[in-house]
Amino acid sequence: MRPVLGHLGPIPIRSFGLMVALAFVTAGALMHRDLARKDEPTDLAWAIVVFALLGGLLGARLNLALEYPAAFAAAPLAFLTSRSGFVWYGGLAGGAVATLWPIHRWRVPWASAADTAAPALALGLAVGRVGCHLAGDGDWGTPSTLPWAVAYTHGVAPWPHPPGVRVHPAALYEGMALAALSVILWSSRERMRRPGTTFAIYLTTAAAIRFLVELVRTNRPIALGLTEAQWVGLAVAAGAGAWLAVQRGPSGARRGSP
Repeated sequence: MRPVLGHLGPIPIRSFGLMVALAFVTAGALMHRDLARKDEPTDLAWAIVVFALLGGLLGARLNLALEYPAAFAAAPLAFLTSRSGFVWYGGLAGGAVATLWPIHRWRVPWASAADTAAPALALGLAVGRVGCHLAGDGDWGTPSTLPWAVAYTHGVAPWPHPPGVRVHPAALYEGMALAALSVILWSSRERMRRPGTTFAIYLTTAAAIRFLVELVRTNRPIALGLTEAQWVGLAVAAGAGAWLAVQRGPSGARRGSP
């Protein structure tokens, strides 16, 4: 891994920051193209990027504050501005809430905008996970003897294992699965006739991916042998399925069409 890729004069080019920036740019470009296909305002793509970035960062930090209230209470500003400890589900929730305003402002149906965002979300997170791997920020897995196991001895997070121990590159597992999901969602988006279907598939599949990756992560179970991320993933998948059922309605008619 390489937390710092180089320097631009005295300014270090950090791999995680660079990959996050790349993630938002690629997500914006993907949304721009799909909005053009649907003859919807393409400026919305970049408004969503900006609001999702701000809301996602805040949501991720607030989610972590709920997990560690004592550390947050001791130094709230330092806690919220720290570069470590971002939580994906908190970021997803914060970003989703923040993008409601630009979607309403551009007068695009929410379900249509969500479908446009789905492949971009999957691709953006996949790119971001590469940044986690390069930075060695602690998102690694349990010890492993597999040929592709990694020792994150020079990452930004302290390495907790003795020399010779390698672990699952959990961030890369999740990144590769999400990249594949993005390709599937993008290639099938025109065949999804019911608004919101693509986004619901993204939510359920991304939650399943995270559920499986958690099996080799180091997060501690909180109940019934499942981690917080797994419980949240189950709730997200259930909610997406219920939303699709409501969209169809009792007679099977489509709802929420633009």
